[in-house]
Amino acid sequence: MLSKSCVYGLRASLFLASNRDQDYVSIREMSDKLNISFHFLTKILQQLSAAGLMESYKGPNGGVRLTKSGSQVNLFEIIAAIDGVEVFTECALGLPGCGTEKPCPLHDKWADARDGIRKMLEETDLVELAKKGKKQNLRITADGSFEWE
Repeated sequence: MLSKSCVYGLRASLFLASNRDQDYVSIREMSDKLNISFHFLTKILQQLSAAGLMESYKGPNGGVRLTKSGSQVNLFEIIAAIDGVEVFTECALGLPGCGTEKPCPLHDKWADARDGIRKMLEETDLVELAKKGKKQNLRITADGSFEWE
């Protein structure tokens, strides 16, 4: 449902939200800790910066950080910045014009599910997930090597 870029963007955003002091974090450090290609992660972070969710700083102490508190950034904003909102508006069968007047066979079920998922994403912020991840030692890397700060 979500692109690999989007999944990595969510993981990087969680990483930054777990950085309590909100300092700039090196993209190389983030790349290494999250096991994401540096160049791929850089492109993803550029998208999030263009959307106003992150800001970057160049130089020896440079890196990226969230533009606002992680408690003010919900998952939907990150998904919208990377993958767009089409998954929350388009027909599940890809039919143009699908809606209440000319629905597809899956329209009602998909509309309910998609609206529920969107609501959950809008109501879930980064700090909430970062705290849960730290408290329960949940993983955000494939091999579970990431350790919450």
